[in-house]
Amino acid sequence: MANAQCLCGALSLKLRETSKLIVACHCLACQRRTGSPFGLGVFHAIDTVEISGTATEFIRVGDSGRKVRCYFCPTCGSTVYWKPDALPSLIGVAVGALGDPSFPAPAFSTFERSKHHWVHVDEAVEHFQTSGLQRGT
Repeated sequence: MANAQCLCGALSLKLRETSKLIVACHCLACQRRTGSPFGLGVFHAIDTVEISGTATEFIRVGDSGRKVRCYFCPTCGSTVYWKPDALPSLIGVAVGALGDPSFPAPAFSTFERSKHHWVHVDEAVEHFQTSGLQRGT
């Protein structure tokens, strides 16, 4: 079992199962959400995650037209998790919120059409120019 939390610790998640669905997303929304050249998330079955604390919800519309609900700590502002309407049974958790430098590398690299030219992702990772989670894109 792993735990994720915001910077101040007021918002936390208990992850009761491990997941191999680790995604580096280079879309402009993830870049702006994280303040980094890409977002790194691990997706868990929603019923295996226990959320503690109060979160503020921000809803954005993705390139697909579907909503992504982002949840962040109202005290420190850290994004901890999100729920994409395109994947209703999953919850995305910010890998940085886990505070684990030994966390595995991503299995997918999505929205590489907006990837910074100096970011290099291992060739063993599946690469997609748009969303790789809805196969064929």
